[in-house]
Amino acid sequence: MMDREPDEMRNLGVVGICKEAYNILQLHIRLFLSLALTLVLPLGVVVFCHSLITRPLWKKIHHNSHELQMETPDSPAAHDTQGRLDAELFGLGVITVFYMIFVLAFSLLSTAAIVYSVACIYTAKGLSYTKVLSVIPKVWERLMFTFLWAHCLIFLYYFVFFIIIILFLLIQNASGISVLIPGIVVTVVFYCFLVYFNLVWHLASVVSVLEDSCGIGALKKSVDLIKGKRWVACSVFFLYAFCTSLVLTSCNHLVSGHHHMHSMFGRVFFVFVLLLLWTAVTLIGILVQTVVYFVCKSFHHESIDRYALSEHLDGDLGEYMPLKGPVSLEALEAELEEI
Repeated sequence: MMDREPDEMRNLGVVGICKEAYNILQLHIRLFLSLALTLVLPLGVVVFCHSLITRPLWKKIHHNSHELQMETPDSPAAHDTQGRLDAELFGLGVITVFYMIFVLAFSLLSTAAIVYSVACIYTAKGLSYTKVLSVIPKVWERLMFTFLWAHCLIFLYYFVFFIIIILFLLIQNASGISVLIPGIVVTVVFYCFLVYFNLVWHLASVVSVLEDSCGIGALKKSVDLIKGKRWVACSVFFLYAFCTSLVLTSCNHLVSGHHHMHSMFGRVFFVFVLLLLWTAVTLIGILVQTVVYFVCKSFHHESIDRYALSEHLDGDLGEYMPLKGPVSLEALEAELEEI
């Protein structure tokens, strides 16, 4: 990305954006490998282990619930079964809470660190692992605010969808008219907008790190940036979501036992390979969404104020002198060539 002219950047497609992300990763492999091992990999371990722990627990809960229905109420056996069921439900609740907290924390940490690293590379600033980690606390609050707003809106979106489906079912029961086709149309539209909103939210995370906007402001900024690049951005996001889902589905397939692999060593080995693959996909996915941000900025002819960006991220310009105004991408490229 650093070697491209602004006109080339604003015209990048899906393949071009992925190549840029790969080039950034290749040129700074040591830094991104460190971030992947310390931030992304622990997140993957928790995500993968969650299925390993909760799946047998769900089976026990289902088994005890079935036993409780078969037993005589108020009998000693029923009380024992109810006690086990309550303990298992409590354990599942505790695991779920800790899982959500850990996933939220490391998701935000990973996003902040990788987005900041790409921004430093883009503005030709000095970069190191310790410097990246030192910046994370400064953007944590904004990322959290954006995350909460995004998930509140997703919750409301699901709520409205379920209300519509219930209304369709009520209409069908009252009138006898089939609502299958309208239901399918509404479901397709729902998931299309859901994919689009997830794209907006992921790009808003980049905005929250690199700009002063957060929450609703970051989401609105993300929508504005995507305009004119919707199909490219949606295609890139869909590719990332597909790869992630494929890896997680493969892991669940191994964990559930729906496979022909009887060797425990073989299962552990393939889960470990899938974990590394998930880590790589997540790392590259955040790199790609950051590249999409800069491509969209270039497409809308928005200048990059290097001084403001530097102050915004870490308050240290290093060897650069403060600039009185924003620097265009063309001027930045010319100055970097002189250096």
